[in-house]
Amino acid sequence: QVQLVESGGGLVQAGGSLRLSCAVSGMLFSINDMAWYRQAPGKQRELVADITSGGSRKYADPVKGRFTISRDNAKNTVDLQMNNLKPEDTAVYYCNAKVALTTPGVLYEYWGKGTLVTVSS
Repeated sequence: QVQLVESGGGLVQAGGSLRLSCAVSGMLFSINDMAWYRQAPGKQRELVADITSGGSRKYADPVKGRFTISRDNAKNTVDLQMNNLKPEDTAVYYCNAKVALTTPGVLYEYWGKGTLVTVSS
């Protein structure tokens, strides 16, 4: 089975930092894009940051300049460094990966269970 497990969430004061990590495990051929999403109460789940297998990065406007996504292809992990956190960053953060199981190019999406980030003012 393919599993994604997030870690690193918690409570932090505004202006502080947290680093989230996600580990992908299981039987798979390759991992394409990896991403972090978040969902705040009363809001839709939104893309926070995305990184391709080649290392190209994209960020949602609210986090540009504050968050950094990175990955280690050898370890099948993706991290999200979050700096200068704001109360509006409070949400459940989910790891996402597009995975080829046996056929190259045929991708399936997998999600972690989420980790809660709470930013107090």
